[in-house]
Amino acid sequence: MKRISAVMGITVAVAASALVLAGCSSQGGRVASSDDGSSGGTSKNSGLTIALVTHAAPGDTFWDIVRKGAEDAAKKDGVKLLYASDPDGSKQAQLVQQYTDQKVDGIAVSLAKPDALKSAVQGAEKAGIPVVSFNSGSDAYSALGILAHFGQDESVAGEAVGNELKAQGLSKPICVIQEQGNVALEARCGGIKKVLPDTETLYVNGTDNSAVQSTVTAKLQADSSADTIVGLGAPYTAVILKAVKAAGSDIKVASFDLNAALAKSIKAGDVIFTVDQQPFMQGYESIDSIVLYKQGGFVLGGGKPTLTGPAIVDESNIGKVLKYAEDGLR
Repeated sequence: MKRISAVMGITVAVAASALVLAGCSSQGGRVASSDDGSSGGTSKNSGLTIALVTHAAPGDTFWDIVRKGAEDAAKKDGVKLLYASDPDGSKQAQLVQQYTDQKVDGIAVSLAKPDALKSAVQGAEKAGIPVVSFNSGSDAYSALGILAHFGQDESVAGEAVGNELKAQGLSKPICVIQEQGNVALEARCGGIKKVLPDTETLYVNGTDNSAVQSTVTAKLQADSSADTIVGLGAPYTAVILKAVKAAGSDIKVASFDLNAALAKSIKAGDVIFTVDQQPFMQGYESIDSIVLYKQGGFVLGGGKPTLTGPAIVDESNIGKVLKYAEDGLR
């Protein structure tokens, strides 16, 4: 698989042992709600309870893969895993506070809106609860006193997309942001624009797929100057594909992130490539790292984010990746 050289000098946690675990889920878009069930089915019991708190929006299958990784790590380590999510930063902070009040043994949290989460995260730390972050927040986690971060540098990932488009002779992309104010999404588009200055940002309402499709369709019908449109998540790219068809446009489509449906679109040639941040590893390493910290004081990353991407997935390697995507691991 292609790798981006800019990230090679940073520690990359490889959760290879997790990939042999059975029971993969291909169900997408589970409703975000508190889950107090244990992962169960393990041969040992660490006695630890760890909460995973994400900014997942209902229907976004990306987070199923993160959760799958966390569940597999919890099963291996004998952890009771609690899960909750909310795309609203203040409500996500309330979830962190809720788990702090429950005196869990550790919290893993995504930092799409770090300012909104600052007080709650620091409150957990003051209560003696170790906190790690994942997915979003590689630039913010250390200032919040968080132990470790697992994800990709979103600006570097954006540059990777820009360089890939440039290599294919494309120079005027539309970058579609589905959640205004999300620092990770803004960084992705910013990275593309750094390489390709003619990049245009288009904001859509990611909580309403019909609104996403109509906004993109209208844009493509009104302006035919762009040569590429980039979705910032696999479910949104699927909607963008529908909009491209509805607009009768021949614009190229690229993406960030991956799921089985997007992998099939790459295989079919409908999407030219995606940048995968390997979310299974983000969930897996978040839980595993808290167990390692609780049982030995270990901290991964050496003060730097542990990078899980970016990794380019295109026609050259989709044959290998598709199987894993269908198994719910990619």
